[in-house]
Amino acid sequence: MKPATPEHPAPQDADARRAVAPVICYPVQHLPDPGLPALRAARAGWARIGEHVVPAREARCFEVPAGHFFRITSIEGPQVGDLNLWSADLSERFYSGKTRALHGTHLSAGDRMWSSFPTLRPMATITEDTLDWYGFDAFGGGVHDVIGTRCDPYTHNLLSDGGQYHHCCHSNLTRALSQARGLPLAEAERHVHDVLNVFMCTGFARDTGQYFMKASPVRPGDFIEFFAEIDLLGALSACPGGDCGGEHSSDKAACHPLLVEIFRPAAAPEGWAPPPPNGYDRSHGTAE
Repeated sequence: MKPATPEHPAPQDADARRAVAPVICYPVQHLPDPGLPALRAARAGWARIGEHVVPAREARCFEVPAGHFFRITSIEGPQVGDLNLWSADLSERFYSGKTRALHGTHLSAGDRMWSSFPTLRPMATITEDTLDWYGFDAFGGGVHDVIGTRCDPYTHNLLSDGGQYHHCCHSNLTRALSQARGLPLAEAERHVHDVLNVFMCTGFARDTGQYFMKASPVRPGDFIEFFAEIDLLGALSACPGGDCGGEHSSDKAACHPLLVEIFRPAAAPEGWAPPPPNGYDRSHGTAE
């Protein structure tokens, strides 16, 4: 733990150092426009072609072809979900850290979920978010974060003096991927990665910098919707923390199922094409 008070005295110019203005690390004006109006227009006349109910404290996998939409909806009570995305062949995975660096700590409509190196391309674009009204609260909390990882049995074991809990989101996602693709658990686990924390309300405590959670504002009928930019395999865990207003990784919280729906548009969005892999030549300076 960090000491309650600094161990070293502040220099005379401490205030001047703190007053230095920040610089945005990744200016995004040159990112390709997601074309949100065209994506939304493509929903006219769409057909629902699949649905998956994710039981409380469990996870399920689902496939979404490129050019289709998927929607995650709260259906019975306030519930947080942990979302993993891969390319359909598992060669690409959602890169939460780079997505956070490009779009910020919490995602909403118009933001994109980016894949890992070396492809670094949009995997999905958020087309609608019924919780966009929440913004950031007085504690600095927001909804749909890419700052947390996923609750997992390893951290639970460390913090609970050896506890063995098997319905953490990490384990839920591992079981779901193992079952969906016929992979041994150990192999499936290597594919499970950091998530988009759907509906979760989180931030960083201003005094300690610690990651916090608070009860999600989500209610039945709220949803977040995505457009698949490439052929996707998704996995969603209904977190054992329920609305994450108290604790997670336990059977104490009230938990509810989540609904995933897949939609096929009548026609591809105007001007849309699947994004190519990143254009970097991958020589890493060896050809210079």
